Amino acid sequence: MSESAVQGEGRVVLAATPIGNLGDASPRLCELLESADVVAAEDTRRLHRLVQGLGLTVSGRVISYHEHNERERAEELLEMVRDGQTILVVSDAGMPAVSDPGFRLVSAAVEAGVLVTAVPGPSAVLTALALSGLPTDRFTFEGFLPRKNGERLSTLRDLAAERRTMVFFEAPHRLEAMLGALAEVFGTGRGAAVCRELTKTYEEVIRGSLGELLDWAASGEVRGEIAVVVGGAGAPEASRPEDQLDAVAALTEGGMRLKEAVAVVAEAQGVSKRELYQAVLAARS
Repeated sequence: MSESAVQGEGRVVLAATPIGNLGDASPRLCELLESADVVAAEDTRRLHRLVQGLGLTVSGRVISYHEHNERERAEELLEMVRDGQTILVVSDAGMPAVSDPGFRLVSAAVEAGVLVTAVPGPSAVLTALALSGLPTDRFTFEGFLPRKNGERLSTLRDLAAERRTMVFFEAPHRLEAMLGALAEVFGTGRGAAVCRELTKTYEEVIRGSLGELLDWAASGEVRGEIAVVVGGAGAPEASRPEDQLDAVAALTEGGMRLKEAVAVVAEAQGVSKRELYQAVLAARS
């Protein structure tokens, strides 16, 4: 009996699939794979390998649902839900809608008032974060960086002051170029970790500075699914009044009165106006 029959209404179910080890498949995932009316899969061939590995039989209809057709398929799937069917959405690995197809369907379902729920499970983002050895209390997921170097550097410059730990995905053949861009923008000393083949037989986590990881990536061919975790920027150093003397001098040379120039610079740099004024007088004497 399908879940839709039990609940009396159709629904969209986002279900997390193993990111490597089939033993991580949850009992709820297995039950839904066998009972859902429709299984919308990012790659139907991978789905068949998954169910075969789990020893399951899919009784419902299997359809492809990937980045190239998800917009067109959304309304078709919603009509099935309105007819009382349970639509199980699965990606190749991990949770659908997180760097994988699913978001457009969820958005359309919410707008249409259709029930959406999820079966939680494996996550490459959280697994890499937990294993990285970097702070986990606050983090941001940035997905894949742009492939073109100029766009990639521009994106990273926007993240240069990000103080939260950052998690990225990357293809193995682009890892060296990505690490080079990270080192260029964030500095070679920034702490990071490359996590590959998580939960699989050859799982590996390489921790170190971006400079060290770049050397490692350049030393040989890297294979497998890759997640890169990068430590956030440190807190900015407090500005000292003595560091702002040139800024005050530039304003006064331009015709601004000393006290006004001190006030402008102090406010802009977050320093004490009184201490800056005293520092200027001390330097002049």
